[in-house]
Amino acid sequence: QVELVESGGGLVQAGGSLRLSCAASESPFAVNPNGWYREGLGTQRELVANISSDGSTNYADSVKGRFAISRDNAKNMVYLQMNSLKPEDTAVYYCNAHYAGPTTGWNYWGQGTQVTVSS
Repeated sequence: QVELVESGGGLVQAGGSLRLSCAASESPFAVNPNGWYREGLGTQRELVANISSDGSTNYADSVKGRFAISRDNAKNMVYLQMNSLKPEDTAVYYCNAHYAGPTTGWNYWGQGTQVTVSS
């Protein structure tokens, strides 16, 4: 079983910045975390950003130009730099490791880290 551990959440004023980090435990399949999701109060979990093995990135429209995802495969880590934060970014942010291959695959989640943006 692979464990994903997020850190870096907290309380910040609107316009501020936070950097989330996610570390994956070692595994035989070299599972690399590659995405961030969030779940606001009363809302469904939604994709925030993901990054593929070739470094290409994908962002939710609501965070484009403000958030940046990056990864360090050597350290089994993924990061989310969040700038110009808005109150509507308030949510629990979850790290995700997802892979779907021809003979194997996985989908792991972290426990979540709270981000609260005050107005």
